Amino acid sequence: MTAISRRLRLGLAALLLLSLAACTATYRNHGWAPSDDDLAQITVGTDTRETVSQAIGAPGTSGLLADGGWYYVQSRYEHYAYRAPKEIDRQVVAISFDDKGVVENIERFGLEKGRVIALSRRVTDDNVKGVSFLRQLFGSLGRLNAGDLLQQR
Repeated sequence: MTAISRRLRLGLAALLLLSLAACTATYRNHGWAPSDDDLAQITVGTDTRETVSQAIGAPGTSGLLADGGWYYVQSRYEHYAYRAPKEIDRQVVAISFDDKGVVENIERFGLEKGRVIALSRRVTDDNVKGVSFLRQLFGSLGRLNAGDLLQQR
């Protein structure tokens, strides 16, 4: 009987540990956005597309226009047990260039309570370009479903 009770206790302990592990939140990161220290290497009005690419790397997304800006997008998701993943943070770094390919603006945007907000800005011109693109980018990223992309038709 002691062997059976020992196995029963071991089984219950394993079940308890598994149930506790299932209640722990896990986090997943998507994309990458340069830090403020990385962006400090870039000089507005001096650096070009090539020097920006060498300093912090090429972006995952660029502007829709021919000479549009560069956009670095980073999101963080929380997974908790059986619940759907929840996006807890999203940041976009937008670097815009003038007609000659020189850095014109460097801006960092975040998402707070469903609204796009500017977290930091280094600009030569106060006219923010591509804000409607950023709103679309922020609005559509959370609605993507990987299952829809993988389904074959």
